[in-house]
Amino acid sequence: MISVVALYHFAPIADIAAVRGPLFAFCEARGIKGTLLLASEGINGTVAGSREALEELVAHIRNWDGFAAMEVKYSNAEAMPFGKLKVRLKREIVTMGVEGIDPRSDVGHYVDPADWNALISDPDTIVIDTRNDFEVQAGTFEGAINPETVSFRQFPAWFDAEAEKLRAEGKTPKFAMFCTGGIRCEKATAYVRAQGFDEVYHLKGGILKYLEQVPPEQSKWQGDCFVFDERELIGHGLELRKPLADKAA
Repeated sequence: MISVVALYHFAPIADIAAVRGPLFAFCEARGIKGTLLLASEGINGTVAGSREALEELVAHIRNWDGFAAMEVKYSNAEAMPFGKLKVRLKREIVTMGVEGIDPRSDVGHYVDPADWNALISDPDTIVIDTRNDFEVQAGTFEGAINPETVSFRQFPAWFDAEAEKLRAEGKTPKFAMFCTGGIRCEKATAYVRAQGFDEVYHLKGGILKYLEQVPPEQSKWQGDCFVFDERELIGHGLELRKPLADKAA
């Protein structure tokens, strides 16, 4: 059994080029494969290997200045889901393309998976799936709005149009936002708060943490969760589901 870890954290990295080589060597020496993204705003990625190797990697990164609270989520795969190791340098660890949005300074209120159902069941709450349309098609939460975006870059323009409608109607609703692991929500909620909305919430740890912690009989999740590796779909308990190609057959 192969272990998989999804990780991210927003914290400044002064010289990402200097970090890249040692990080690649650290992972390569332990047989870790997958992709890690480095930007001046932090780190993001999903990698696979032995559980021991991944725990060593997580401990290594958490020792960096400002990274002690890095979010991680472990799951399993029957076989190695990645072909090789990549450590890439980026402008953003999740690309929104809007200058000045910094989740470190202003972000939505975190909601634990155990409290998520109550929030999204409130009729005054607007629930928004911040993922791309093809991800939403695999599964989403009851009552969630699908912005039908092709990439996360389109989210700000979509929200601006929706916000204009709400302001015209004199509404100031609560927003509950979610994504796969939590990173897109960090930026999405920061963006929404920057537009003047105060009651903005997001699912801590994302869909993956919800599926890990909330029993199926209590769940408001419908369908499967798409992940960006060869497993493609996972369900409650982070169990492997059939690949999309098989489900369509």
